[in-house]
Parts: sequence; structure tokens; C-alpha cells
Amino acid sequence: MQVQSLEIASGKNSPVEIADGVFDVPYNEALLHQVVVAQMAGMRTATAHQKNRSAVRGGGRKPWKQKGTGRARAGTTRSPIWRGGGRVFPAGGENYHQKVNKKMWAGAMRTVLAELLRQGRLQIIQQEDFSEARSKIAREWIDQAGGTDFLLVMGEVPVNLFLSLRNFPKVGIAGWQDIGPADLLQYGRVLMDQDAVMKLGEVYG
Repeated sequence: MQVQSLEIASGKNSPVEIADGVFDVPYNEALLHQVVVAQMAGMRTATAHQKNRSAVRGGGRKPWKQKGTGRARAGTTRSPIWRGGGRVFPAGGENYHQKVNKKMWAGAMRTVLAELLRQGRLQIIQQEDFSEARSKIAREWIDQAGGTDFLLVMGEVPVNLFLSLRNFPKVGIAGWQDIGPADLLQYGRVLMDQDAVMKLGEVYG
């Protein structure tokens, strides 16, 4: 399959071959949905934290003797039935991970790449780098690329390019091995250099 590769600085197009088995496959919405949900679930962190009776401070002394007071037996003031005691089933430590096997992940990557290309949201570009890390240079390059709200996927991320683009909140930059289906769908467009296209074709083709 042949598409046009754009050189952003000059605006020139040149033909490039991409793998049909990756960028020209039918759209599988069910598979893509399942993998995206699993990927986003894996990003969740269980920040809620409550204490059980062993984690609550205090309560080491028996509040009153076992017999003779007429009151209920009690061994600690940090029992769950006491005010200030620990929780019976405390929140915290949840694991939201969902298993996704390699074939499902590869299938979801193929279907999202092919669909983005069909929709015109995936643009193949030539390798880019800046002479120095400056936001002014990055702003001019972004304007030439068609504005913000895009993810730049590269075979190898140059240091100057990364340092220049990281200040723009609606511009993402990542190596080809660090992206997943949810990352590709997060932005309005995806710019991918030829090196990343070749490596994705080798891995998922």
C-alpha cells in the first residue's frame, strides 16, 4: 500500500510504502473497545485508603475488665463497632488490571491504525528534528503541521524535538513502542514518521 509522506518544513510530499496487513484491515469496533477499556483501567490508581482495626492507632489496652462491670466484653477501643475504630472492609489496594493477550492487543493496534488512516487522521511524515531546543522553533513547526491537538509518534525521539514540544499541552510525543490504542485515539490527529511506520509494520504485520 502506497501513501504520501509529508516533509513538514518544506511542505513536499513523497510516496512511501506501508504494510497492508497493518494499515489496511477491516474495522473491529468490539475488539478496539475492549482493549481501550482494559488499557484505561490499567492506568487507574487505587488512591482511596482506609484503615482496618490493626492499622488504627491506639487500642492496645483492654478498656475494662472482662467480667463484673455489667457491660459487654471488649478487648480494644479500635474495634469496628466502636467510634474511631477501624473499618471492617477498608477501601484501598484495588487492582483494576484487565488481562489482554498479545493477539488482542495486536489486533486492536491494527484496526485503530487502519481506521485513523481511512479517516484522514493519520499522516505519515519524514523524520524531523530541531537544531536547538526552543519553543519558538516548535511553534513555527506546529503551525506548519496544521496546528495543535496531535500525537507525534517516532521511531526514535530526538532530544531537541522532545524538549521543544513538551511545553505545548495539546501536543503529544512518544516512541512507537510506547503507544497503545487509547493513546492514538486521545488526540485529533496522529503524525507518524517513516521509521515508526516501518517498525509498526514489522511488529504487527
